[in-house]
Amino acid sequence: MEIRELECFLVLAEELHFGRAGERLHVSQSRVSQLLAALERRIGARLVERTSRRVALTTLGERFVAELRPSYAELTSVVERATAAARGVTGTLRLGFQGTADARLMEAVAAFQERHPGCVTEIVEIPFADPFGAVRHGGVDAAVVLLPVDEPDLVLGPVFCGERQTVAVSVRHPFAGRPSLTAADLAGTPLIAATAPAPAYWRAAHAPSDTPAPAVRTLQEGLTLVAADRGAMLLCRPTADYHGRKDVVFVPVDGLPDSVLGMVWHRDAETARVREFARVLGRAGAVGPGGAPRRGSSRTRRP
Repeated sequence: MEIRELECFLVLAEELHFGRAGERLHVSQSRVSQLLAALERRIGARLVERTSRRVALTTLGERFVAELRPSYAELTSVVERATAAARGVTGTLRLGFQGTADARLMEAVAAFQERHPGCVTEIVEIPFADPFGAVRHGGVDAAVVLLPVDEPDLVLGPVFCGERQTVAVSVRHPFAGRPSLTAADLAGTPLIAATAPAPAYWRAAHAPSDTPAPAVRTLQEGLTLVAADRGAMLLCRPTADYHGRKDVVFVPVDGLPDSVLGMVWHRDAETARVREFARVLGRAGAVGPGGAPRRGSSRTRRP
């Protein structure tokens, strides 16, 4: 069954005039006749009686239009909703973040909402120890997470400019009174890491130490252990500023790669909403070729 034939018949049933029906459908009068004839052949009976003076529905035509109209309206509604969702102009974008939803991310969210007021942005915190799970299992449509990202099923999009690293230590720790540290100073320092399901390569990137230390599920668990002087923890400057507390000191560290965030989404769940937010995020300060999404990278980045 051709949708165009059904559409033509419904319009003709309303207008009862081939010329006006053609004008509404933006086709010629002869094309209306062709579409009607094709539909009548499929049905196997006449739906419209046409004389030189008038156009009228047959008894079958009247019954057919009465039964067809609600079904066609529902079908049209389904198509319109799917089209709107694909274009990202309506619906919900579920966006995850890890660590801190800093000013750069929130500026991108505000710009996205301004461009697409019909699309609601929900912002969800991603667990420290599970950076990719929510994206992989559909909990969020995309997430801004700490690099590195080396997941074949995920796409790495815009990447933020790096932030200087700090190390969080207890106020009782020997490093607490230092104005800054070097990477060499951290040798032998227990660095608190994430537990599984965070991949091993990701955990090692955020706690590059061979000295045993506790592993945690959340950032708050890590900072609590830091306050108890059970180990130190690497954090980027914005996250350190946001999570400041009286029993923890954040000391800048030189000689470590910057902490970098990137936007990721599932390769099989990419939508126009996700692509549009990636473009907006790129314009808001993230980097990448022309702000275009980039494929996964194995480059080591830290929190």
